[in-house]
Amino acid sequence: MSLEDDLLAEIRKWTRRLDEALAGASSSGEKGERLLENIRAYRRDSEHFLGRGDLVRSYECLIWAWAILETGRELGFLR
Repeated sequence: MSLEDDLLAEIRKWTRRLDEALAGASSSGEKGERLLENIRAYRRDSEHFLGRGDLVRSYECLIWAWAILETGRELGFLR
């Protein structure tokens, strides 16, 4: 497996996990809603970059989305 194949597999895996997490996520107020908007924007950006063949940026967007999700949960803005 090439590095590109490995990265594409990771993108698919984390996209699936993020989508599952977002399906069950809810906000606890306005700040949480803004966080969810940003997470969804990064998710869309990841898809955009994937479509252009830019695997690194696609993966980077997923990592940012996941980081915002986890931080929002830790701070109590997301459930």
